[in-house]
Amino acid sequence: MPRPSTARPARAGALPRKPVLIVLHQEHSTPGRVGRFLLERGHGLDIRRPRYGDPLPETMADHAGAVIFGGPMSANDPDEFVKRETEWIGTALREEAPYLGICLGAQMLARHLGARVYAHADGKAEIGYYPLLPTEHGHDAAGRIGWHWPSQVYHWHREGFDCPQGARCLATGDDFPVQAIQAGPAAFGIQFHPEVTPAMMHRWTTRAHERLTLPGAQPREAHFEGWMQHDASVASWLGAFLDHWLALGATRAAA
Repeated sequence: MPRPSTARPARAGALPRKPVLIVLHQEHSTPGRVGRFLLERGHGLDIRRPRYGDPLPETMADHAGAVIFGGPMSANDPDEFVKRETEWIGTALREEAPYLGICLGAQMLARHLGARVYAHADGKAEIGYYPLLPTEHGHDAAGRIGWHWPSQVYHWHREGFDCPQGARCLATGDDFPVQAIQAGPAAFGIQFHPEVTPAMMHRWTTRAHERLTLPGAQPREAHFEGWMQHDASVASWLGAFLDHWLALGATRAAA
């Protein structure tokens, strides 16, 4: 069954805010800082793990938005839950509900829209902090909305994706050129992990330490050094982005 979390109570006289659908892929995964920021903004978390049998909603009418997080699997995998999640993204797109795909969730969005999800030709991975370079579309979005893109962001992936036809590429990188996309008015995909906390970083670099030996991956100590140097700007961007993203849902609900 879905696993709801409770947001802080709404102010007296205010309508309760709808929960955000949170899709996770491992038994002990958490939504990290994204979840905390949503709770601070008054939204409950409707946590579901389709991999373990949780259903996905037939409509987004009862949710303020949906976030599909990362995982060790590939958007190209034949598993039934991977196909089901990828197909389900069409529900959010058709209803123009806020959607955010993080890493695997971004790759699922790209694949749903017909784009390629692929491993690097030279077997490289991005695991650690790497530069983020906003495109012209990304600069325009930042200017209109009032956020500042972080210059370095945290990654943990071996696959990337092409920008789907009709979508806009908002940010690029080096070994994996597409780092952030927007599809339609309210769907976004990002290759990086703004949700990561030091505890999550410790867990990932411990339980999956073998991935730190992949070509292009950074040593463990560089991850924590990068967090000290870059996390403040990532947190600032994430807060501004989520405010904008949630407002898209409020505008939709009022229409």
